[in-house]
Amino acid sequence: MQKITTCLVFNNQAEEAVKFYCSLFKVGKILATTYCGENEPSGPPGSVRTVHFQLHDQKYLAINGGPHFQFTDALSLMVQCDTQEEIDYFWERLSEDGKKVECGWLVDKFGMRWQIVPRALNEMLTDPDARKSEKVMQEVLHMQKLDLGRLKESYNSVYH
Repeated sequence: MQKITTCLVFNNQAEEAVKFYCSLFKVGKILATTYCGENEPSGPPGSVRTVHFQLHDQKYLAINGGPHFQFTDALSLMVQCDTQEEIDYFWERLSEDGKKVECGWLVDKFGMRWQIVPRALNEMLTDPDARKSEKVMQEVLHMQKLDLGRLKESYNSVYH
């Protein structure tokens, strides 16, 4: 059982955002939805209050909290991808109507921050050979969407 759940507070688009995320990840599902009753500050009676959902094995809670809640760069969801095709898929769909940033970061149309990274990046960046990890990091810093082929080439080129 998951001990810690990430709670995402939206203005009033929790349900729309969750449906969007579940459609992208394919292994996503809505677990439960709660609705506002009479005299609730979250919204008018019958409007969505919370949406409990799951993407792969991770559970989340989305809440409609009002306009005073804003996402910031201080928190992002990291999607670890096995192939460049997977990186491209998530990068393009999550950044649609949002903002492409740098180093694999983007902001989706709901304001949520994401990092779309190759799963192999962590291994490259934590390599005990500092020259290899530094060279890969320099590549990352010069990319917007991460290019797995370029990262692997950079990683393997240190001694060639």
